[in-house]
Amino acid sequence: MPDYFLDTSALAKHYHKENGSDFVDRLLEQAGSRSWISHLSIVEFESVLAIKTRTREIDPPALEVARRRFRADLAQQRLLVGPPFHEIHFHSARRLLSQYGVTDGLRTLDALQLAVALDLKQCGHVGVLVAADQRLCRVSALAGCPAVNPDTPGPLLV
Repeated sequence: MPDYFLDTSALAKHYHKENGSDFVDRLLEQAGSRSWISHLSIVEFESVLAIKTRTREIDPPALEVARRRFRADLAQQRLLVGPPFHEIHFHSARRLLSQYGVTDGLRTLDALQLAVALDLKQCGHVGVLVAADQRLCRVSALAGCPAVNPDTPGPLLV
């Protein structure tokens, strides 16, 4: 059973029903697997919730429910938080941007997320990156970490 690194784009689907939510829910409920996020995802998740509230996709009570569920998942370690960002992650993100920024459109925060995912993969903690971003999935696969998009879950990109 693989362990997963969830980018914020996939993580948010567990707390707000949308395309791909069922897939992410199944991953998080898989017996014997672990799901990892980065410290950056904790910050980005608040931004996602703010956007969804401003655009009225969710109302203020649903916002609070999502926040409470997320905090509970962290506290009960249903989601594991990867290592703090270190200089090596920034160097890795810079290398990823140098290699994939022009040709594949990799962006800064996605490069930082991918740097953490690759670090966790190298340590044996993660086997698959999950992101609702086809560009990030493609670059992840090119960089050596299989990826899947919960919006269009076909075979893993390897």
